[in-house]
Amino acid sequence: MTSAGSSVLFDAPGPRARRINLALAVATVVAFAAIGAWVVWKFAAAGQFDAAKWEPFLTGNLWTTYVLPGIEGTLTAAAVSIVLALVLGCLLGVGRLSPVRAVSWSCGVFVEFFRAVPVLIMMLFSYALFAMYGVFASEYLALAGVITGLTLYNAAVIAEIVRTGVHALPRGQAEAASALGMRWSQTMASVQLPQAITSMLPVLVSQMVVVLKDTAIGYQITFVEMVRQAQSVGSAYGNYIPALMVIAVLMIGLNFALSAFATRLEARLRRSKKGPAPLAAKPLAQDGSAL
Repeated sequence: MTSAGSSVLFDAPGPRARRINLALAVATVVAFAAIGAWVVWKFAAAGQFDAAKWEPFLTGNLWTTYVLPGIEGTLTAAAVSIVLALVLGCLLGVGRLSPVRAVSWSCGVFVEFFRAVPVLIMMLFSYALFAMYGVFASEYLALAGVITGLTLYNAAVIAEIVRTGVHALPRGQAEAASALGMRWSQTMASVQLPQAITSMLPVLVSQMVVVLKDTAIGYQITFVEMVRQAQSVGSAYGNYIPALMVIAVLMIGLNFALSAFATRLEARLRRSKKGPAPLAAKPLAQDGSAL
């Protein structure tokens, strides 16, 4: 039997354990602070913090020539890939849950195949295929290759997220819908998916952040994105470390913005799904009438 103050998964730590945990936490913070200070000292000793290496970032030419095109490329590829992957992933996830065996099996093969193939391989293959058959104009070949690779891989992952989210729902809901005469498609669209999407949002947000970061792989097919542009800045101005630091800060900011947006969306969806509060029962008089 666990006490009221204990968790279901572990017992609440006692005074001695709390002191040990506090000491370990302080030691960890001190260790990371020391490592960070050592890295900063080494960079300073190598002249990476000299004003001459950071002055180019105060000029508009560097931003318009390198940084802003990289940000535009990253956001474009990430936005299109996220939308396409969400749509395709939801269709594949629902398809895997289909009672039609042929549909379920086909979606399962698609998902397992593209989950197993590395994103870079899909980008390289798509780029070469589009170039060979002239599917896209030359200036859009790299973008199309990046979007194709990111969409196929992340759609396969999202399909598994959808399938797991639906399976996590209580079975009684599907059984109740069936008892009311609803078809499988009606149950999935009206009962199960709306509830599963809300619970899946944190995992979906993590996958969207992965898409944003994986756009950097596109430099292998000459795609103009943030990391590639940081390397171009470092090559042009001889400040690789400052350039990568600036791009890292920008990438972290984009990830935080995406996470904040998704968190607000999740909170709004959860509020919108709350029904009205149940009416309070009124006491009855002896003759059965309400007081």
